[in-house]
Amino acid sequence: MASPSSVQAELDLLSMSTTADVPRRTVGPFKSQLLKWIGNKQRFAHEIVSLFPQDIRTYYEPFVGSGAVLGTLAPKRGVAGDALGPLIEIWATLVEDHEEVIRWYSERWERTQKVGKKNAFEEIRSSYNQKPNGADLLFISRTCYGGVLRFRERDGAISTPCGAHEPVSPDSFRNRALNWFQRVRSTRFVHEDFEVVIDQAKRGDVVYCDPPYSDTQSILYGAQRFSLDRLLNSIDRAKTRGVFVALSIDGSKRSGTHHVSNPFPPDLFEREVSVNVGRSMLRRFQMKGETLENEHVRDRLLLTV
Repeated sequence: MASPSSVQAELDLLSMSTTADVPRRTVGPFKSQLLKWIGNKQRFAHEIVSLFPQDIRTYYEPFVGSGAVLGTLAPKRGVAGDALGPLIEIWATLVEDHEEVIRWYSERWERTQKVGKKNAFEEIRSSYNQKPNGADLLFISRTCYGGVLRFRERDGAISTPCGAHEPVSPDSFRNRALNWFQRVRSTRFVHEDFEVVIDQAKRGDVVYCDPPYSDTQSILYGAQRFSLDRLLNSIDRAKTRGVFVALSIDGSKRSGTHHVSNPFPPDLFEREVSVNVGRSMLRRFQMKGETLENEHVRDRLLLTV
């Protein structure tokens, strides 16, 4: 692997992107969130996207989550997958019938006006836990604490409490949903294992991977069964086929005092960028909302080109 370049001050990916031989794109920030999601890349997704090639045949995102990078890129042709079926139900329904997604949210928001936010949240969370579905998950993601969707390993039930913030109004959510529909309407959403999604990519395609992080995300969905070795093998095969792959992974935590070590095969990645992602919301959740001045986190962004 080539010697990585690490930006220790505030990250400026746009200036770094000129160092690569592949023509890069310039993309502005996209701040609107459809889902609240722990670890999402919304604030700096445009910087990640600016490292992608200018010409993308098909864009693949096998761990779509909140779709921050997907929505910022707004690809002309995309495939996005995830291991969480109800999450894919949200995205697929947004593309097929965005008014239905708006109705999902509005109906649940109206319940907060009748019985109170906390009571409504607990009713909706109970409904999801009895029968997992996209409609309930959508509202839970927007009203739970910090977007921390914590799933019990033994039965997959969501255990995250209600957040302190007030959920956005139906009109505000409608605007978000319409905006997101325009950005992801050309993407096909699939409930598939990440390996199935990555293996579809061919020369000229781009794959962006944002998998569960091994160091702190064992309580989040899918993390207990995630295999980094299997992902690296999939990336290696994709690179051999001429696919551009970018991988976000653990970097440093606790304001640089804790470094996460992940073993990578030699020559798999050609470049590395250090991304300042701010304070850890997961640690804030674990420490009951305390101010976390010493809990700044940096991710590693690894690139095959």
